[in-house]
Amino acid sequence: MSAHHSAHHSTDRSRRRTVLGALTAACALVLGATGCAATTSSAAAEPSRQATPHSSAAPGRTAPAVPEPAALAGARVNVGEGATVGVGMPISVTFPRPVPPAQRAAVEHWLTVGTEPAVSGAWSWVKDRNLLDGQRVDYRPPAYWKPGTRVTLRVGTHAVRHFAVGRSLTATVDVRRHTMTVTEDGRPVTRVPVTAGRPGLDTWNGTMVVMDKQPKVYMDSRTVGLGDAYHGYYAWAVHVTTSGTYVHQNPNADTYAGRSNVTHGCVGLATDGTAERFYRRVIPGDVIRVTGSLETVEAGNGYGDWNLTWSQWLAHSASKA
Repeated sequence: MSAHHSAHHSTDRSRRRTVLGALTAACALVLGATGCAATTSSAAAEPSRQATPHSSAAPGRTAPAVPEPAALAGARVNVGEGATVGVGMPISVTFPRPVPPAQRAAVEHWLTVGTEPAVSGAWSWVKDRNLLDGQRVDYRPPAYWKPGTRVTLRVGTHAVRHFAVGRSLTATVDVRRHTMTVTEDGRPVTRVPVTAGRPGLDTWNGTMVVMDKQPKVYMDSRTVGLGDAYHGYYAWAVHVTTSGTYVHQNPNADTYAGRSNVTHGCVGLATDGTAERFYRRVIPGDVIRVTGSLETVEAGNGYGDWNLTWSQWLAHSASKA
């Protein structure tokens, strides 16, 4: 089975193909096995904390000459203080209300990023799946972060975040060969059989990033217009899109992994310990690449930022930095 979100993303593309009806309202994410359901922004995490001095803070840009935008006071940051993330994690900042186009360059200038060692990067305004235009801006380098990089984000005068980039992990799902190859620090460490989205409910193609993970997620197909196709708890759920794509344990994988694609859009792993081992290996920010499928996931459907070229990324920057 797949999460509500997976079904949600599959339903989106099915609606475009006039195969499925319109989606119903998204459900709320709860602990459970392979499930769906968050209606929160993929970028919104914990509220910003008050900025405090930190001895290891990386240098940022000097304060801009433009006044500090009021929008920064209510900003939320996706990475927690002191976190260790995978090499694909963008910095994502969301706002309670859309930032007008005329103020976006000032917002970018007051969102300062310092790194050790030095890494170039840029802000880009992303249309989040669950938010309005102007409510989300992300920061990423031209290529994935290098392992060991230490990052400091300053949200104007309001907040600070320090986080580190851990080891590099990329899981590549080949939906035609029904396999997932996990690579750590450039070295393939394992290849496992999988089952992906069935025809018409295909798994998103392209690069995604682990948003979060839960030991169990509850999924209910009725919330996304798929009738009684599935409902219940699914285990070892690694969340990779806001629309509900997960890599998770799926009993159907015991029969079909490595042979055919039978899910509602998620990537299913067998119950023999394969799903749990993958779950325990990954952290938020790790990269999940899907090849051989159809439509590419959008930048704002989770952290699909890496599906844009660097020139495309800069085209959505208000300051063109």
